[in-house]
Amino acid sequence: MSTSSVPAPDNGASRSRALVVGVPLESQEGEHRVALTPAVVPAIAKLGAEVVVESGAGDEAGFTDAAYEDKGARIGSREDAFAADVLATVRVLGADAGGPDAARLRAGQVVVGMAAPLAAPQVAAAVAARGATLYALELVPRTTRAQSMDVLSSQANIAGYKAVLLAAQALPKVFPLLTTAAGTIAPARVFVVGAGVAGLSAIATARRLGAVVEAYDVREAAKEEVQSLGARFVELPLETGQEGAGSGAYATAMSDEALARQRELMLKTVAASDVVITTAQVQGKRAPVLVTEEMVRAMAPGSVVIDLAAEQGGNCEATLAGRTVDVEGVRVIGPVNVPSSVPHHASLMYAKNVANFLGLLIRDGALAPDPEDDIVNQCTVSRDGGIVHERVSDALGAEEGVAT
Repeated sequence: MSTSSVPAPDNGASRSRALVVGVPLESQEGEHRVALTPAVVPAIAKLGAEVVVESGAGDEAGFTDAAYEDKGARIGSREDAFAADVLATVRVLGADAGGPDAARLRAGQVVVGMAAPLAAPQVAAAVAARGATLYALELVPRTTRAQSMDVLSSQANIAGYKAVLLAAQALPKVFPLLTTAAGTIAPARVFVVGAGVAGLSAIATARRLGAVVEAYDVREAAKEEVQSLGARFVELPLETGQEGAGSGAYATAMSDEALARQRELMLKTVAASDVVITTAQVQGKRAPVLVTEEMVRAMAPGSVVIDLAAEQGGNCEATLAGRTVDVEGVRVIGPVNVPSSVPHHASLMYAKNVANFLGLLIRDGALAPDPEDDIVNQCTVSRDGGIVHERVSDALGAEEGVAT
């Protein structure tokens, strides 16, 4: 990951007005979260900044304009929000590089939010073309100091929880063991593939609902966390290349041979499960296919697959993003933007992440990022009209090559 230095901008010896942080209403279809909530407005005020919120920006997450005003924020128009010195968003430009919001950006402005810089680098390019500085929060490093700013983890926690609820709703069985006068009902069997933040959240939720849970992860270090939640860790005799990865590390891409062997070994566990929840993703790459159609067909009719990697192509071969596919009576569900379906708490967590990150950028009411701060450096994607993050630059070059 690039560690390009970030020079502190010269904002003058004194400011005629307070630094303004703008919060626009999210423009992407289906996005119900808001970048900042009323709860974090006082913390941003302590940095010496004023918060301007587009009217209605928090409505869908349950945060009214009055709630923002009670905490000291100012309510304004979309133009007011985009006129801010710092723009705080959930989805930068609504993930639409060619939309009207791009034209509202200006040189010297700072944009903070999720921009999918490795998967959709054209968004970063659009911000750079306007001369704005982009900090992509997906690039926050996985370090102890950065945990309070880790948007991927906070939102994955919500996604794992909601995945189990989607499965429980779709499954024609109950999750817990029930002993009744009419007989005993066996608990549902849930298999979670990937024991990262989303997977661990799914395991905990499924256990709370009374299911028998099994889980697998390519990182052996995840075994202890899986077992601590009351699930059985499925051990496969397989060389994954992840043996040195800690439980908090991101998994890396596996070879085709290793993936094929993994699918072969997982077939029996998948076939015996009522619910399979897949969570495996590799940043900037297509999600690995871990569950083939053959494996889905081996499951009993009525079983359910919830693929949390649907937006990255899916861990299940049959997955279609945003749709439910029937494979011989097994429902394969590919939900998209899952955290947005729980917008209130997802926004509370995301806003706290953003507020903590802004604390690295703003000092005494001025933009003054520390040029030696590794978190700021690793999140810096564009500055002074250019892409300054090496991996994003490479992704953009590859995309332009394909387009050509």
